[in-house]
Amino acid sequence: MEDQMTIAPGRVKSEDLEFVAEEVFRLKTLFVNLYFIESQGKWALIDAGLWGASPLILKAARKQFGYDRPPEAIFLTHGHFDHIGAVRNLLPHWDVPVYAHPMEFPYLSGLSAYPPTDPTVGGGAMATMSWMFPNAPIDIRPNLRAYEGDTLPGFPEWKIYYTPGHSPGHVSFFRASDGTLIAGDAFVTVKQESLTDVVSQKQKVHGPPAYFTCNWEAARRSVELLASLKPDIAACGHGIPMRNPTLSLELDELVLSFDTFVLPSQGRYVRQPAVTDESGVKILPPVIGKEDVPKLIAIGTALIVAAGALFFAFNRGRKG
Repeated sequence: MEDQMTIAPGRVKSEDLEFVAEEVFRLKTLFVNLYFIESQGKWALIDAGLWGASPLILKAARKQFGYDRPPEAIFLTHGHFDHIGAVRNLLPHWDVPVYAHPMEFPYLSGLSAYPPTDPTVGGGAMATMSWMFPNAPIDIRPNLRAYEGDTLPGFPEWKIYYTPGHSPGHVSFFRASDGTLIAGDAFVTVKQESLTDVVSQKQKVHGPPAYFTCNWEAARRSVELLASLKPDIAACGHGIPMRNPTLSLELDELVLSFDTFVLPSQGRYVRQPAVTDESGVKILPPVIGKEDVPKLIAIGTALIVAAGALFFAFNRGRKG
Protein backbone atom coordinates (compact mmCIF):
# COMPACT_ATOMS: atom_id res chain seq x y z
CA MET A 1 0.00 0.00 0.00
CA GLU A 2 1.25 3.45 -0.87
CA ASP A 3 0.41 4.94 2.51
CA GLN A 4 2.33 2.34 4.50
CA MET A 5 5.92 1.32 4.91
CA THR A 6 7.63 -1.67 6.47
CA ILE A 7 9.29 -0.93 9.80
CA ALA A 8 10.03 -4.39 11.14
CA PRO A 9 9.49 -7.96 10.00
CA GLY A 10 5.76 -8.52 9.76
CA ARG A 11 4.92 -5.02 11.00
CA VAL A 12 3.71 -1.95 9.08
CA LYS A 13 2.86 1.58 10.07
CA SER A 14 0.98 4.46 8.50
CA GLU A 15 3.02 7.18 6.85
CA ASP A 16 2.05 9.60 9.64
CA LEU A 17 3.62 7.57 12.45
CA GLU A 18 7.26 7.07 13.37
CA PHE A 19 8.45 3.80 14.86
CA VAL A 20 10.05 4.37 18.28
CA ALA A 21 10.20 0.88 19.80
CA GLU A 22 8.22 -2.34 19.54
CA GLU A 23 4.54 -1.32 19.75
CA VAL A 24 5.40 2.35 20.34
CA PHE A 25 4.88 5.03 17.67
CA ARG A 26 5.34 8.80 17.64
CA LEU A 27 3.15 11.43 16.03
CA LYS A 28 4.57 14.97 15.95
CA THR A 29 2.12 17.87 15.92
CA LEU A 30 3.99 21.10 15.19
CA PHE A 31 6.36 21.29 18.18
CA VAL A 32 5.04 18.56 20.48
CA ASN A 33 4.90 14.76 20.39
CA LEU A 34 2.21 12.27 21.26
CA TYR A 35 2.53 8.50 21.29
CA PHE A 36 0.55 5.40 20.39
CA ILE A 37 1.22 2.20 22.33
CA GLU A 38 -0.01 -1.35 21.65
CA SER A 39 -0.23 -4.53 23.67
CA GLN A 40 -1.98 -7.84 23.00
CA GLY A 41 -4.39 -6.44 20.44
CA LYS A 42 -5.16 -3.25 22.40
CA TRP A 43 -3.86 0.26 21.88
CA ALA A 44 -3.86 3.57 23.75
CA LEU A 45 -2.96 7.19 23.12
CA ILE A 46 -0.41 8.99 25.29
CA ASP A 47 -1.06 12.75 25.35
CA ALA A 48 -3.11 14.60 22.75
CA GLY A 49 -0.99 17.35 21.24
CA LEU A 50 -2.14 20.82 20.32
CA TRP A 51 -5.61 22.15 19.69
CA GLY A 52 -6.59 21.34 16.12
CA ALA A 53 -4.59 18.09 16.00
CA SER A 54 -7.61 15.78 16.27
CA PRO A 55 -8.01 15.21 12.48
CA LEU A 56 -4.36 14.19 12.22
CA ILE A 57 -4.63 11.92 15.27
CA LEU A 58 -7.81 10.26 14.01
CA LYS A 59 -6.34 9.75 10.56
CA ALA A 60 -3.18 8.13 11.92
CA ALA A 61 -5.13 5.95 14.36
CA ARG A 62 -7.55 4.71 11.72
CA LYS A 63 -4.73 3.82 9.34
CA GLN A 64 -2.78 2.04 12.02
CA PHE A 65 -5.49 0.29 14.01
CA GLY A 66 -8.64 0.36 11.89
CA TYR A 67 -11.68 2.62 11.75
CA ASP A 68 -13.67 0.66 14.34
CA ARG A 69 -10.90 0.27 16.92
CA PRO A 70 -10.90 3.13 19.42
CA PRO A 71 -8.17 3.24 22.05
CA GLU A 72 -8.59 1.59 25.43
CA ALA A 73 -7.81 4.95 27.01
CA ILE A 74 -5.98 8.23 26.69
CA PHE A 75 -3.10 8.43 29.16
CA LEU A 76 -1.85 11.92 30.03
CA THR A 77 1.64 12.72 31.25
CA HIS A 78 0.25 16.12 32.30
CA GLY A 79 -2.34 18.67 31.25
CA HIS A 80 -0.46 21.60 29.72
CA PHE A 81 -2.14 23.05 26.64
CA ASP A 82 0.21 21.37 24.16
CA HIS A 83 -0.45 17.91 25.63
CA ILE A 84 -4.26 18.02 25.92
CA GLY A 85 -5.21 20.29 23.04
CA ALA A 86 -7.13 17.72 21.02
CA VAL A 87 -8.72 15.79 23.91
CA ARG A 88 -12.13 17.46 23.83
CA ASN A 89 -12.43 16.98 20.07
CA LEU A 90 -11.36 13.34 20.30
CA LEU A 91 -13.84 12.31 22.99
CA PRO A 92 -16.94 12.56 20.75
CA HIS A 93 -15.22 10.01 18.48
CA TRP A 94 -13.74 7.93 21.30
CA ASP A 95 -15.82 7.87 24.49
CA VAL A 96 -12.94 6.44 26.52
CA PRO A 97 -11.40 7.16 29.93
CA VAL A 98 -8.75 9.86 30.16
CA TYR A 99 -6.27 9.07 32.90
CA ALA A 100 -4.16 11.57 34.82
CA HIS A 101 -2.51 11.93 38.21
CA PRO A 102 -4.88 13.40 40.86
CA MET A 103 -2.61 16.43 41.20
CA GLU A 104 -3.52 17.29 37.57
CA PHE A 105 -7.27 17.02 38.17
CA PRO A 106 -7.88 20.72 38.99
CA TYR A 107 -6.59 21.69 35.54
CA LEU A 108 -8.66 19.00 33.77
CA SER A 109 -11.94 19.59 35.62
CA GLY A 110 -12.29 23.35 35.35
CA LEU A 111 -11.25 24.13 38.93
CA SER A 112 -7.95 25.96 38.57
CA ALA A 113 -5.61 27.50 36.04
CA TYR A 114 -2.02 26.28 36.00
CA PRO A 115 0.66 28.48 37.51
CA PRO A 116 1.40 31.20 34.92
CA THR A 117 4.36 30.76 32.62
CA ASP A 118 7.61 32.57 33.40
CA PRO A 119 8.88 34.18 30.18
CA THR A 120 12.01 35.45 31.93
CA VAL A 121 13.64 32.00 32.10
CA GLY A 122 15.15 29.85 29.38
CA GLY A 123 16.77 32.55 27.32
CA GLY A 124 15.15 31.73 23.98
CA ALA A 125 12.40 32.95 21.70
CA MET A 126 9.96 30.20 22.70
CA ALA A 127 10.42 31.24 26.33
CA THR A 128 9.92 34.91 25.50
CA MET A 129 6.69 34.07 23.65
CA SER A 130 5.40 31.91 26.50
CA TRP A 131 3.44 34.77 28.10
CA MET A 132 0.78 34.01 25.46
CA PHE A 133 0.65 30.22 26.06
CA PRO A 134 -2.72 29.15 27.52
CA ASN A 135 -2.80 28.01 31.14
CA ALA A 136 -6.59 27.92 31.65
CA PRO A 137 -8.20 24.62 32.69
CA ILE A 138 -10.38 22.38 30.58
CA ASP A 139 -13.27 20.30 31.90
CA ILE A 140 -13.38 16.62 30.92
CA ARG A 141 -14.83 15.32 34.19
CA PRO A 142 -17.17 12.73 32.62
CA ASN A 143 -14.16 10.90 31.18
CA LEU A 144 -11.51 11.78 33.76
CA ARG A 145 -10.00 8.95 35.78
CA ALA A 146 -7.11 8.75 38.27
CA TYR A 147 -4.18 6.41 37.85
CA GLU A 148 -4.46 3.64 40.42
CA GLY A 149 -1.58 1.37 41.29
CA ASP A 150 1.77 1.65 39.60
CA THR A 151 1.00 0.40 36.07
CA LEU A 152 -1.06 1.71 33.17
CA PRO A 153 -4.60 0.25 33.22
CA GLY A 154 -4.73 -2.56 30.66
CA PHE A 155 -1.02 -2.21 29.87
CA PRO A 156 0.75 -3.78 32.88
CA GLU A 157 4.14 -3.81 31.19
CA TRP A 158 4.22 -0.01 31.51
CA LYS A 159 5.05 1.27 34.99
CA ILE A 160 3.95 4.75 36.10
CA TYR A 161 6.45 7.08 37.77
CA TYR A 162 5.38 10.28 39.50
CA THR A 163 7.72 12.96 38.10
CA PRO A 164 6.42 16.39 39.22
CA GLY A 165 8.13 19.73 38.83
CA HIS A 166 7.30 20.75 35.30
CA SER A 167 3.68 20.43 36.40
CA PRO A 168 2.20 19.44 39.77
CA GLY A 169 1.01 15.98 38.70
CA HIS A 170 3.39 15.08 35.89
CA VAL A 171 3.98 11.35 35.33
CA SER A 172 6.26 9.29 33.09
CA PHE A 173 5.96 5.71 31.83
CA PHE A 174 8.68 3.05 31.67
CA ARG A 175 8.73 -0.41 30.08
CA ALA A 176 11.53 -2.35 31.73
CA SER A 177 11.53 -5.21 29.21
CA ASP A 178 13.30 -3.08 26.60
CA GLY A 179 14.14 0.08 28.56
CA THR A 180 11.65 2.34 26.75
CA LEU A 181 10.83 5.53 28.64
CA ILE A 182 8.01 7.90 27.72
CA ALA A 183 9.12 10.91 29.73
CA GLY A 184 6.60 13.60 28.85
CA ASP A 185 8.25 16.93 29.71
CA ALA A 186 10.16 15.73 32.80
CA PHE A 187 13.11 16.12 30.45
CA VAL A 188 13.14 16.62 26.69
CA THR A 189 15.47 15.98 23.76
CA VAL A 190 15.53 19.49 22.33
CA LYS A 191 16.13 22.89 23.89
CA GLN A 192 12.46 23.79 23.90
CA GLU A 193 13.09 27.40 24.88
CA SER A 194 14.98 28.02 21.61
CA LEU A 195 12.89 28.65 18.50
CA THR A 196 15.72 27.74 16.13
CA ASP A 197 16.36 24.45 17.96
CA VAL A 198 12.64 23.65 17.96
CA VAL A 199 12.35 24.30 14.22
CA SER A 200 15.50 22.31 13.35
CA GLN A 201 14.80 19.67 16.03
CA LYS A 202 18.43 19.80 17.13
CA GLN A 203 18.77 16.73 19.32
CA LYS A 204 20.07 17.20 22.85
CA VAL A 205 18.93 15.93 26.25
CA HIS A 206 17.68 19.02 28.03
CA GLY A 207 15.80 19.89 31.19
CA PRO A 208 12.04 20.42 31.26
CA PRO A 209 10.75 23.43 29.30
CA ALA A 210 11.71 26.18 31.72
CA TYR A 211 8.88 28.61 31.12
CA PHE A 212 6.20 26.20 32.46
CA THR A 213 8.26 24.54 35.22
CA CYS A 214 6.79 25.66 38.53
CA ASN A 215 8.85 23.64 41.04
CA TRP A 216 12.54 23.34 40.24
CA GLU A 217 13.55 21.18 43.20
CA ALA A 218 10.88 18.63 42.29
CA ALA A 219 11.97 18.82 38.64
CA ARG A 220 15.55 17.98 39.65
CA ARG A 221 14.42 14.96 41.67
CA SER A 222 12.30 13.75 38.76
CA VAL A 223 15.25 13.90 36.35
CA GLU A 224 17.36 11.98 38.87
CA LEU A 225 14.64 9.34 39.21
CA LEU A 226 14.29 8.80 35.48
CA ALA A 227 18.07 8.68 34.99
CA SER A 228 18.28 5.98 37.68
CA LEU A 229 16.07 3.75 35.51
CA LYS A 230 18.88 3.61 32.92
CA PRO A 231 16.54 3.81 29.91
CA ASP A 232 17.70 2.60 26.52
CA ILE A 233 15.19 4.76 24.61
CA ALA A 234 13.68 8.09 25.66
CA ALA A 235 10.54 9.31 23.92
CA CYS A 236 9.78 12.79 25.26
CA GLY A 237 7.10 15.39 24.80
CA HIS A 238 9.44 17.53 22.72
CA GLY A 239 12.31 16.49 20.47
CA ILE A 240 13.29 13.40 18.52
CA PRO A 241 13.39 10.12 20.50
CA MET A 242 16.93 9.31 21.61
CA ARG A 243 18.69 5.98 22.12
CA ASN A 244 21.80 4.70 23.82
CA PRO A 245 24.69 5.23 24.00
CA THR A 246 24.02 8.95 23.43
CA LEU A 247 20.99 8.95 25.72
CA SER A 248 22.84 7.48 28.68
CA LEU A 249 25.76 9.89 28.34
CA GLU A 250 23.62 13.00 27.98
CA LEU A 251 21.10 12.02 30.66
CA ASP A 252 23.87 11.41 33.19
CA GLU A 253 25.38 14.77 32.20
CA LEU A 254 22.00 16.43 32.73
CA VAL A 255 21.82 15.08 36.28
CA LEU A 256 25.34 16.25 37.10
CA SER A 257 24.93 19.69 35.56
CA PHE A 258 21.32 20.40 36.54
CA ASP A 259 22.09 23.22 38.97
CA THR A 260 24.69 24.77 36.67
CA PHE A 261 23.10 24.55 33.22
CA VAL A 262 19.39 23.78 33.74
CA LEU A 263 18.29 25.66 36.86
CA PRO A 264 17.79 29.34 35.92
CA SER A 265 19.85 31.85 37.85
CA GLN A 266 16.66 33.76 38.62
CA GLY A 267 12.99 33.46 37.84
CA ARG A 268 9.56 33.43 39.43
CA TYR A 269 9.69 29.80 40.61
CA VAL A 270 13.44 29.37 41.13
CA ARG A 271 13.65 30.20 44.84
CA GLN A 272 10.02 29.65 45.73
CA PRO A 273 7.86 27.08 43.93
CA ALA A 274 4.18 27.43 43.23
CA VAL A 275 2.26 25.74 46.04
CA THR A 276 -0.42 23.40 44.72
CA ASP A 277 -2.65 20.60 45.96
CA GLU A 278 -5.49 18.49 44.59
CA SER A 279 -7.75 21.55 44.46
CA GLY A 280 -5.32 23.59 42.37
CA VAL A 281 -2.95 26.49 42.88
CA LYS A 282 -2.79 27.75 46.46
CA ILE A 283 0.18 30.16 46.55
CA LEU A 284 2.07 31.84 43.72
CA PRO A 285 5.42 33.57 44.25
CA PRO A 286 5.60 37.18 43.08
CA VAL A 287 6.41 38.05 39.48
CA ILE A 288 10.09 38.77 38.91
CA GLY A 289 10.95 41.88 36.88
CA LYS A 290 7.46 43.37 36.43
CA GLU A 291 8.96 46.31 34.56
CA ASP A 292 10.15 43.91 31.83
CA VAL A 293 6.71 42.45 31.05
CA PRO A 294 5.65 45.06 28.42
CA LYS A 295 9.01 44.61 26.71
CA LEU A 296 8.63 40.84 26.70
CA ILE A 297 5.13 41.12 25.25
CA ALA A 298 6.37 43.38 22.45
CA ILE A 299 9.32 41.11 21.71
CA GLY A 300 7.13 38.03 21.88
CA THR A 301 4.63 39.49 19.41
CA ALA A 302 7.41 40.20 16.92
CA LEU A 303 8.75 36.70 17.44
CA ILE A 304 5.37 35.16 16.67
CA VAL A 305 5.57 36.64 13.17
CA ALA A 306 9.17 35.48 12.81
CA ALA A 307 8.30 32.01 14.10
CA GLY A 308 5.54 31.60 11.52
CA ALA A 309 7.89 32.58 8.72
CA LEU A 310 10.62 30.29 10.02
CA PHE A 311 8.33 27.25 10.36
CA PHE A 312 6.96 27.88 6.87
CA ALA A 313 10.41 28.20 5.32
CA PHE A 314 11.72 25.10 7.12
CA ASN A 315 8.76 22.93 6.17
CA ARG A 316 8.81 24.17 2.59
CA GLY A 317 12.51 23.35 2.38
CA ARG A 318 11.93 19.83 3.68
CA LYS A 319 9.17 19.21 1.14
CA GLY A 320 11.38 20.50 -1.64
